[in-house]
Amino acid sequence: MFIVELLAAGAADAPQNKFGFAEALEQGGFIAYATVVILGVMSFGSFFILFTKWFEQSKLLRQYNELRSSFWRAPTLKDGAAKLEKNSAWRQIVDDGLAAEDAHSKMTDALEAHDWLHGSLARSEASVNARLASGLPFLATVGATSPFIGLFGTVVGIYRALIAIGIAGSASIDKVAGPVGEALIMTALGLLVAVPAVLAYNYLQARNKRIAELLSGFSTDVLAYINSKGAVRPAVTAAPAPAAKPAAAAPAKQ
Repeated sequence: MFIVELLAAGAADAPQNKFGFAEALEQGGFIAYATVVILGVMSFGSFFILFTKWFEQSKLLRQYNELRSSFWRAPTLKDGAAKLEKNSAWRQIVDDGLAAEDAHSKMTDALEAHDWLHGSLARSEASVNARLASGLPFLATVGATSPFIGLFGTVVGIYRALIAIGIAGSASIDKVAGPVGEALIMTALGLLVAVPAVLAYNYLQARNKRIAELLSGFSTDVLAYINSKGAVRPAVTAAPAPAAKPAAAAPAKQ
């Protein structure tokens, strides 16, 4: 019992931390809270876009790996399109190509028909790329502006520290520790939000470029298939044959 009372008395006599994160926000008032909330919303939005876009890109890449072994084996484009997932980017390009093929018969000039097919597939490809790029401007905006939002909180904290020095008449540590700590926290939060946003933007942008290359190649193959009436199509490698089972050993003769 005596030990418990001694520990409680020691805890009561220990110095309390008055310069923590919550204390800094409380001293900063409305500006500090508003800055933290804005940076929090930016950080949440950045990670939300990162994960949703990553899953969308991964799905497209998986679908491309699947269509390489199944799509071009179909006898016609319509049969190949039936093997693709509905509402996928690859299905969209094929459907738009088939729709353009149905409409190009109205063109009296063969060159105009080719340009019509090429333009239709290019528009379809551009719409997919635009859908993939949605959300990336937000990441770029967060990466460019969040350090300045944190810097705004830093400036306010330094300003409050100068006011405390002026009122006290001396730069004692107990007068400036709170505002200076608030300023440093705002700087750190701004960088903590900006760095992941910039990294996520560059990572997703690189994957979008890779997908754009695959879309362009697939669109070109579809155009060649339509213009050649199926005579020109990419070479499809045969599926690997299943490994043969080892033969059972013959029973030994007695």
